[in-house]
Formats: sequence, structure tokens, C-alpha cells
Amino acid sequence: MNLVIDVGNTYVKLAVFEKDELVFKTITRLAEVVDEVMALNSKYSKLKKGIVSSVGRLSKTQVKSIKKTINLLELSHTTKVPFKNKYDTPKTLGIDRIALVSASVLHYPDNNVLIIDAGTCITYDFITDKNEYLGGAISPGIRMRYKSLNNFTANLPFLETEASSNIIGTSTSSSIHSGVVNGVVNEIDGFIKAYLEKYSDLTVILTGGDANFLSEQLKSSIFANSNFLLEGLNYILEFNSN
Repeated sequence: MNLVIDVGNTYVKLAVFEKDELVFKTITRLAEVVDEVMALNSKYSKLKKGIVSSVGRLSKTQVKSIKKTINLLELSHTTKVPFKNKYDTPKTLGIDRIALVSASVLHYPDNNVLIIDAGTCITYDFITDKNEYLGGAISPGIRMRYKSLNNFTANLPFLETEASSNIIGTSTSSSIHSGVVNGVVNEIDGFIKAYLEKYSDLTVILTGGDANFLSEQLKSSIFANSNFLLEGLNYILEFNSN
């Protein structure tokens, strides 16, 4: 069994896999990650190896404690991955993006795949049917857009995310919702359309914290998978264990 540790700024996602099957998932605070790993190790006796992303956010003491429990792979830009990385600056490619592309190789081998991760930022990553990762795009996520309107103006309020069915906002609040949400939806649909013009056999994956919210509003045909990053990390671990 494998343990996947995805470290965020404040919270940590932990997942237990039996080969390719996700059997358990939880979220804990950064300060509590070692205790949670110990608890999972007690619960799953077959838990032998693990992988951690964004290891720099864990202290050396935390990493050392986890390594006493399981055989731990620390994902970095030097880690062996199941695709050809043709990014011009591979050392600057985010660990999350590496994991997402790896998941696409697992689930959609020999396909042209566009992975859209809608989180703090919206990232677009493209891998060809020849297993070559070419790159993609990065833009501000939904919450970042709401925050920027509030932070960089004197009078615009900071609003919670809300679907906007009307492109014409009839108040300041509804205008912000229309601009932010419809802007993101049209951006994503536009990117998908542009890729489809070059790759007609394109598979599109939508993941990330805002995936469920956006999937209901997009016109394009997509596959939504909230566990895609975790599955990619697990696949990298398996790929390096063989």
C-alpha cells in the first residue's frame, strides 16, 4: 500500500492507495501531519512506502519523523517521471503540474490531453499522444480574481464565489460576479476551443478546488476528477518503485 502526501500552504492532503485504487483520503493541518501519518501507519499495516510533494513546506524534523515510519520519496524535478518533459525551463515546472501530467499518462495513455487545474491559479497543461509534455498556461484563479478587485481598488467589495447566469450585472456585486465567473468560464472554454482547433482528438480533464463549481457551467465536454493530482503522485511513486 502507498501513502500520498500533498502539502499545501496550510493544509495537507493524505491518501492511501492499494496499487491504483484510492482507499482512503483525509485533510489535516500542516502541524499535525506527522501524527496523521502515524495514525494511518497503525491503521494500514501494509503501508510501506510513500511520496510527498512540496516537501519544502514541511520541517526537516517532520520529514525525518515520516521517514522513520515509511520509505519516503520526496518528489523533485530530478525524480523520474513517466513522460518526456519538453518544457523549456523544466526546473521551474511546478510539482503539482508534474503530478497532473503523470496522472494523464496513467488514465489516458497515447492521447492528446489538456489538464486544467482550477485552484489558487488556473493551470493548463498539455501532453501529446507521443507522450511529450509541451507546456501550457497559468492564469489567476477565481478567488484570486475576487481578491484582486478588492485589494487594488478603493470601493469594490470582496465577495464570496457565486454563479452568474446573466452576463449583464445590474449592481456592483452582480457585475463583479459576472466579470469574475463568466470571465473564467469563457477563458477555459476559449482555451479548449483553441486546442481543439489543433488537436481534434483532444481529451480534457478538469480538476482542482473549483472543478465541481466550474464543470456545471462550462460548455465544453470535459472529464472532472477531483483526485487527479493524488492519483498522479501515486503513479509517480509506483513508476519509481519498479
